[in-house]
Amino acid sequence: MGDPVQPGASGPGAYLTRLFSRLRVDTIVLLVACCAFLPMVFSPPHLMDDVDAVQAQIARNMLESGDWVTARLDGIAYLEKSPLIYWIMAGSYRIFGVHDWAARLPLAFLNIALCWVTARFALWAFGRRAAIYAGVILATCVGMFLFTRILIPDAALVLTITLALWSMLRLLDAEERRPGLWFLTMYLSLACGLLLKGLVAAVFPVFIGGIYLAILRQHSPCELWKRLRPLSGLAIVLLIAAPWHVLATLRNPPYFDFTMHSSPGEYHGFFWFYFFNEHLFRFLNLRYPRDYNTVPRVWFWLLHFAWLFPFSLTLPVALKRGWVHRTEMSTREAQVRLLCLVWVLFILCFFTLSTTQEYYSLPIYPALAMLLGSHLAMRERYPRVARMVLAGVLSLCLAAIVFLLVYTARVATPGDISAALTQNPEMYTLSLGHMSDLTLKAFAYLRLPLAVAGCGLLIGVAGLLHVRRTGATVAVLVLMMLAFLQAARLALVTFDPYLSSYRLVEALERAPQGDLIEGDAYYAFSATFFYTNRTALLWNGRSANLEYGSYAPGAKQIFIGDAELKAHWMSPQRTYLLAYGSDMQHLKTLLDGAFKVVAESGGNYLLCNR
Repeated sequence: MGDPVQPGASGPGAYLTRLFSRLRVDTIVLLVACCAFLPMVFSPPHLMDDVDAVQAQIARNMLESGDWVTARLDGIAYLEKSPLIYWIMAGSYRIFGVHDWAARLPLAFLNIALCWVTARFALWAFGRRAAIYAGVILATCVGMFLFTRILIPDAALVLTITLALWSMLRLLDAEERRPGLWFLTMYLSLACGLLLKGLVAAVFPVFIGGIYLAILRQHSPCELWKRLRPLSGLAIVLLIAAPWHVLATLRNPPYFDFTMHSSPGEYHGFFWFYFFNEHLFRFLNLRYPRDYNTVPRVWFWLLHFAWLFPFSLTLPVALKRGWVHRTEMSTREAQVRLLCLVWVLFILCFFTLSTTQEYYSLPIYPALAMLLGSHLAMRERYPRVARMVLAGVLSLCLAAIVFLLVYTARVATPGDISAALTQNPEMYTLSLGHMSDLTLKAFAYLRLPLAVAGCGLLIGVAGLLHVRRTGATVAVLVLMMLAFLQAARLALVTFDPYLSSYRLVEALERAPQGDLIEGDAYYAFSATFFYTNRTALLWNGRSANLEYGSYAPGAKQIFIGDAELKAHWMSPQRTYLLAYGSDMQHLKTLLDGAFKVVAESGGNYLLCNR
């Protein structure tokens, strides 16, 4: 992938190197990123319950209601998130119509843009080879796929942080010919970040940049003030980001509440919830409702070797090269490595002091990709120890897949995969919590994904044993990961009945009209709300993200308990209930068994009172 080829060199490594040496950085990175992310637009076929369908439905509600300020679900104000990602998805709906793929499309393009911007950043700092490596590493590493497969704005946030930090370096570069462009890019990025994810979008680049400049000490305060123009920049940020914050405060009073605790049953308006509860109290792990979990700190750090797989075995050396003595900081390459190191350490330390989910560290991925890319670009041959250890790990994974395929060859697969899974709801507040539901029998339903993954691993093992050059080795790993990502996509298709309530939607759409009640919180069957575009009463569902908004003055009364459910059920009006399989025993007692099962999917049920 850009290594110089010796005259007369032959073999697969030399061929791959010659091929990629003829292609532009943009072409290679965009091609790989498109292959990684665009297939996820149309498959898995349906939005998943929980946050996936929730985000899509909020955007739809904004488009249909014309209220672009206050997000709502089932008529209840949803005050905790910034709105830009909803505006982007609503814009896609306006162009293409309201479809699940129309919700996914903008985020796929944002993922692709992030890989491209990272590659261009690395090209400016380190050169062509490092740029290609950084871009394709980011596009194909495990973590980037895992944490962008659902409709969350984090990849877009990472894009704004990356652009802001690159813009800062461009403004401080004495040879920069377009400072005006980079000035606008930096402050527009900060403003968009605030509208995507809140205050961390400004905290991260400001503190990372400040620490970097304090270590570098190459610019006087007057020079920094002149080049960065913070007052003019702040005016741009406020002009773009302040209107929504002001309108959201005015439309969701009380305006200014400074209560320093978070308790159930209390309502203090948008300002308190957004700035205190969602930012300060979440950081301090004091937020209520506590609808999230936290990863142990040690694992939060160490799991990056899994998230950056298969490129992470060279990560320790790449990180070590990031620190350069101050006397050697005169080159652009050394300065960017230092910035990347500060970037990584600040964000990891920030979340070490706060609550931590697996994907919270996503903002460091461009920095890690650039450090890895710059390190690999200096080596004509891929590090031998890393290559052989990786070949061994991949061989073990391949052996495990062969075992699973043989072990499940004669295992019957009745129904859908939910029949072979366990239930561990206490783990679902982690982003990868459903992985704990897997059993050996479940792999019988995953034979096709396993076979595709096995083919990818075979490419990786064979390639690592035959190629030596860095460019050829990275190319082999990229091809392996593209196959592996398709295997993961196919696995999500198999999991669709378990992770999405779409099959219950189909049954509900065919059934006669009637009222709808959903068991548990709105998130439990959120795909049903998206695909039917209906509202519902929520049985024992006053929890999680809608609990706070439910206490607002004038909020819709959509939450019911056992007594109200029974009254609705015994009325002459046809009524449907979406229920977990784990609730069926309680429902048999509560409703005296007076229900009809309309449909079952993924272990969950659509019931009717007649």
